[in-house]
Amino acid sequence: MTTGAWSLATDLAPMGVLRASINLGNPVLARGSAQDPGGVTVDLAREVGGRLGLPVELVCFDAARKSLEAMTAGDADICFLAIDPAREAEVAFTAPYVVIEGVFVVPADSAVQTLADIDRSGVRIGVKRGSAYDLYLTRTLQHADVVRGEEGVDVFLDEELDVAAGIRQPMTAFVQERADVRLFDERFMQIQQAVGTTKSRRPETVAFLRATVENLKVNGFVSEALRRSGQADAAVAAPA
Repeated sequence: MTTGAWSLATDLAPMGVLRASINLGNPVLARGSAQDPGGVTVDLAREVGGRLGLPVELVCFDAARKSLEAMTAGDADICFLAIDPAREAEVAFTAPYVVIEGVFVVPADSAVQTLADIDRSGVRIGVKRGSAYDLYLTRTLQHADVVRGEEGVDVFLDEELDVAAGIRQPMTAFVQERADVRLFDERFMQIQQAVGTTKSRRPETVAFLRATVENLKVNGFVSEALRRSGQADAAVAAPA
């Protein structure tokens, strides 16, 4: 290991093991169990660790907010989260490596026909608590109400809400399994997934993570990791 790599490794992973916070709640990015996770974020974590000569420990959660909490509490060294202003106060992000879409689902017989119909008084939207789309809708909606649950589709069904918000791929699968709901094909947001670490890291460490992500987008690593995990339709982010 070079002196420079040693310096970066000790700053990023002072315990000598790169602890990566993995969100199993987003199937585009990770899947499997905490004992045997897989997906693009798992591959990225191992590649970052390999480039620094570090062993990697995968710390798995079922929600983005828990993944973030682990890192800010000092229980993880890097995370894989959507870039959001509410998170940027605590997280130093790379540029995105994958871009996914937030979409809405409504009951099949709903009078809601356009995105403009959704942000109206009395409309209730189910979201996964602490998700990127929860943060976005909380920040941007003027009239509709956000209703949070452990899973957006569960609270949507349990409380008979007007709308459910979520990520395109699992929401599409949800609609395909049911005849009583329909999908809005038009996205309401782009979700930019990036690697993050705490803002206490040295500038050189953050620069290393950013350069690594750019390299892995350009050399095909990210697209191949998505293909292996069955997410070939997810879009690799453009070079920064």
